[in-house]
Amino acid sequence: MATFLSHETCPTIKNILMLDSEGKRVAVKYYSDDWPTNTAKLAFEKSVFTKTQKTNARTEAEITMLESNIIVYKFVQDLHFFVTGGDDENELILATVLQGFFDAVTLLLRNNVDQREALENLDLILLCLDEIVDGGIILETDGSIIAGKVATHSMDDGAPLSEQTISQALATAREHLTRSLLK
Repeated sequence: MATFLSHETCPTIKNILMLDSEGKRVAVKYYSDDWPTNTAKLAFEKSVFTKTQKTNARTEAEITMLESNIIVYKFVQDLHFFVTGGDDENELILATVLQGFFDAVTLLLRNNVDQREALENLDLILLCLDEIVDGGIILETDGSIIAGKVATHSMDDGAPLSEQTISQALATAREHLTRSLLK
């Protein structure tokens, strides 16, 4: 009997957060309906920040549990990076997503990873999030590939979001599918 990979067996990300040193939003992206309102999202961000702010996650990523979610996080300068998954997710996969996001941001900000630089380049950081996860499904975790795709997008500034973007998206999807089939 053939078994099919269901959505439940595919690792999913609930959110990716980048907060400042006071727990305020810099860049956030939610992929789950666990927090249906902006108020619920802000409350979650506050509780994540409060739970983790006394830890020293500067050299290695740390892991914590909150409201039956696994949160992997890392701090750099005045920025706090968080990746959240369900309590049944693999911590290593979440840590890989976190590291990919962190590496891509580091490359795009030319090693000036701080709040001011992040806010000045918010468009690049938001594009990063789109390259890493789509609808909760992990697309890419290699920081240099993510940064390369984001840099390519930002060089196309002025190009209309039209058929070209759709064909690029299809080409990327085809490439990912081919790569996954060849594994």
